[in-house]
Amino acid sequence: MDKRGLIEYCLTYPDAFEDYPFDENWTVMRHGGNKKSFAFIYERDGRLCINLKCDPFDADFLRQIYRDVTPAYHMNKTHWNTVTLGAGSPCDSDMPDDELRRMIRRSYNLIKPKARAGK
Repeated sequence: MDKRGLIEYCLTYPDAFEDYPFDENWTVMRHGGNKKSFAFIYERDGRLCINLKCDPFDADFLRQIYRDVTPAYHMNKTHWNTVTLGAGSPCDSDMPDDELRRMIRRSYNLIKPKARAGK
């Protein structure tokens, strides 16, 4: 997936919206219900990257399996991972698209507003 493809995929989740609080290079995907971020999409050193929230156990597990999953750039390293997708070509990454989509889904689910008891 390229940058626009990542943004479009994130927008398929209910109440998701894109934001640009820093500059045009950093796209922040947020949940409209609480404004929390679930993905940071940007380029670094000529490579497309996405930071995703993770359960700490899952975060460490993914770092051991995929060389392109590392502790998150500019984020809490326990709860966030960076996936580096390549220099304009996702083929440069060892991250399968289905696993990347699963990671995005998990990140979204971790930040979405919790249902209140009795509702």
